[in-house]
Amino acid sequence: MSILFEKLALVGVGLIGSSIAQGVRNKGLAGHVSVATRRAETLEEARKLNLADSYSQDAREAVADADLVILCTPVGAFEAVMKDIAPVLKPGAILTDAGSVKGHVVKTLGPLIPAGVHFVPGHPMAGTEHSGPGAGFPELFEGRWCILTPEAGTNKKAVERLSEFWGALGSDVELMDATHHDMVVAITSHVPHLVAYNIVGTADDMETVSKSEVIKFSAGGFRDFTRIAASDPVMWRDVFLTNREAVLEMLGRFLEDLSVLQRAVRTGDGDALEELFTRTRAIRRSIIDAGQETDAPDFGRSHAEASREGTGKS
Repeated sequence: MSILFEKLALVGVGLIGSSIAQGVRNKGLAGHVSVATRRAETLEEARKLNLADSYSQDAREAVADADLVILCTPVGAFEAVMKDIAPVLKPGAILTDAGSVKGHVVKTLGPLIPAGVHFVPGHPMAGTEHSGPGAGFPELFEGRWCILTPEAGTNKKAVERLSEFWGALGSDVELMDATHHDMVVAITSHVPHLVAYNIVGTADDMETVSKSEVIKFSAGGFRDFTRIAASDPVMWRDVFLTNREAVLEMLGRFLEDLSVLQRAVRTGDGDALEELFTRTRAIRRSIIDAGQETDAPDFGRSHAEASREGTGKS
């Protein structure tokens, strides 16, 4: 694989930033990789993992002369980061991000982009419940989608180069309007996370069931909700605050459908329940057929791994 950018700068080096850095270095996609993060201990962890060629707690220093800059911090920090780095961004550089909200990013960062810098918002739709530099791995983006939401008039060559970059990391790339993107991810990602957080929180608050029983007798459904609910709390706080309108619209639809389901359970309407479960089962099969999940038993976990989780051992 040939070098696509002479210098890549990553501002933020958690799961996504670390995975990008590893993928880029493994495939030789950049001549130089620099990373920046405010916390000294996080920077030291990135250094020990050999994620980059240069390390800094100063984002300005990291992005100087970079041909591609990727913001990998929580979305809530984007504005402050942009105000800091804007004066030193290289003319002709491509600026993108890895946030899962796009409308807010366009609205907030758009006015701050210096002349000559090409802004192409992005969202690699990949991740795990783990965070930090050590959670990253170079295969994270393989077979996953990366959505780019460039505004009208964005330099086409910049969009093509960024698309090639994500493709080289293994992603399928889709171009989409920012507002439409936010509506799509509200139902496919944001509301499911909100539901997971709520269900796990409800179990934790129950007075009639002890916390030890919740943990001891966790069946597959609750266990998998806890995996989602273990995601980075700061990142998800920012997601819900910045994609508020789309989340509230989809949450409203979800609550309406939940009321219908509640009525079916209350009245013993077995036909309605079976019809819904049959329809949703088909959706699961479609996701597997699209290569976005595995149909392996236990979601691909080995029996040894499942056993360790069941006993609470690691």
